[in-house]
Amino acid sequence: MAKFCCLSPRGSWVALSILLAVGLFFAEGATAQAKTERVAILKSANIAPYNQAIEAFKSNLPIKQSFVYEYNLDGELENGLDIAQNILDSNVDLVLAVGLKATLVAKLEIREIPVIFCMVLNPKKFELEVSNLTGISLAIPFKEQLLLLQSIIPTLSRVGVLYDPAKSGHLVKKGEGQAHELGIELIAQRVSSQKDLPTALRQLLPRIHALCLFPDSTVLTEDSFDFLIKETLEKHVPVMGFSSGLVKKGALVGTYINYDDVGEQAAMLAKALLNGNSLNGKRIIAPGRFRKAINLNTAHFLGLSISPNVLKEFDERY
Repeated sequence: MAKFCCLSPRGSWVALSILLAVGLFFAEGATAQAKTERVAILKSANIAPYNQAIEAFKSNLPIKQSFVYEYNLDGELENGLDIAQNILDSNVDLVLAVGLKATLVAKLEIREIPVIFCMVLNPKKFELEVSNLTGISLAIPFKEQLLLLQSIIPTLSRVGVLYDPAKSGHLVKKGEGQAHELGIELIAQRVSSQKDLPTALRQLLPRIHALCLFPDSTVLTEDSFDFLIKETLEKHVPVMGFSSGLVKKGALVGTYINYDDVGEQAAMLAKALLNGNSLNGKRIIAPGRFRKAINLNTAHFLGLSISPNVLKEFDERY
């Protein structure tokens, strides 16, 4: 004969309480799991570098917990007001601004929603350090570039740079302090116009062990780069570039940003902000990773011997 167990009134209340607690636990878990974060992406224009960063950003977000809206300024700031209103009406939790124009629109029109910006050169120039904006800098610290040169030329003590004060003076000023930390003297030669370049370079080369190139349109054009490489190789002075393309064309080494890395870093920041984590007040964050390239033909021409341990640090070899 089957036996039945009867619960006392008190036991019934205990059992019911347990059932309710378990039910609430699973209900809350299901709600949390079902919560979808809404993210808006605003880009300045439809160009390959921006699109590359955006695709990396989207691929590193949790697919099941993210709903992404995409907007394009088409290169026109005047489109920003209407698009910003559309973003606000969408009740998004976070905005990714890609490129300078998109970031300026976000700064002016989107003030209550967290914004991550990327693909902006020299963000401090545009006063982007406001309360709801956090950005990823494209600037690789000059100190890291010098350390790369030192890994190949341990005796490096004097590095030259050609610059137009109006275009890259801020980079030279910042670079002097970072070079000093490594015991390196940064020798800067002014170039006020492109016609001054040949004389400036020939005055500089006898005084330096290596030449660093900054993004400066007075100094660096397609034609002037060929001239710079020819003159520096004749004097056996290695050149440090700021892109893999410059290394491929003859610079000894170069550091550069990969746009996939930018998008991935932006996604990591987005996850942190959406999870309520603090970024410790940081408004502009250094690149999480940068790539390195070397031209082995140039190294051979300059008579430089590079150890396997140093060589394995390079992402691109030409």
